[in-house]
Amino acid sequence: MKSEERRYDLVVWDWDGTIMDSTPTIVHCIQQACRDLDFPVPDDSIASYVIGLGVQDSLRRVVPTVHPARFPELVERFRYHYLAKDHELHLFVGIRELLEDLKNKGFMLGVATGKPRRGLDRSLNFHELKHLFHDTRTADESFSKPHPGMLLDLSDSLQVPVRKMLMIGDTTHDLEMAQSAGVDGIAVSYGAHPADALKAAKSLACLDNVEQLVAWLQNNLYVQHPTPIEISK
Repeated sequence: MKSEERRYDLVVWDWDGTIMDSTPTIVHCIQQACRDLDFPVPDDSIASYVIGLGVQDSLRRVVPTVHPARFPELVERFRYHYLAKDHELHLFVGIRELLEDLKNKGFMLGVATGKPRRGLDRSLNFHELKHLFHDTRTADESFSKPHPGMLLDLSDSLQVPVRKMLMIGDTTHDLEMAQSAGVDGIAVSYGAHPADALKAAKSLACLDNVEQLVAWLQNNLYVQHPTPIEISK
């Protein structure tokens, strides 16, 4: 017989590309915003690489030659295109059930995302997920990834030490943030960054789909200790 204790008390999730199947839409919106303003249009690999960072930081990286004074225009064009598509986005199949199962088992859930607060709240409300999360942090109210600020904020607000936290994300930005915060991280390769880049970063695992994620969590969220055997005299 074995008794179990939780290895982690708080599971923190990235949003876009991890919970929400939004990577292709974000890439398209970045590219279309650049076309609108006659800026250089990044290819898919460049546009997807910046997903997970704050909006302004992302756009600065994809068009570094553009004068800084014009970035507000680019941000507004991106938001224009994204808001037109936002309501069409879906959760990855199986994610809602996984979140509900973790919550029902007593795990605390959090979000650390490059989305702005307004965007995250809109998505949480639209998909009726807000009740599942104990606390959330966005890039416009903390430091953008890969700075550890969002994870450290969640640690403080929920009174969970970093050693009892797990970060799940689809980008190297997520993994670097976790490493900087002293938090264990696992990667999912069904989002923005390719598996080879994720495997090169420091993480406990790189998982290819939600089914593998469910199995990994089932096998690793608890520390199992052998129960002492009583020897009859």
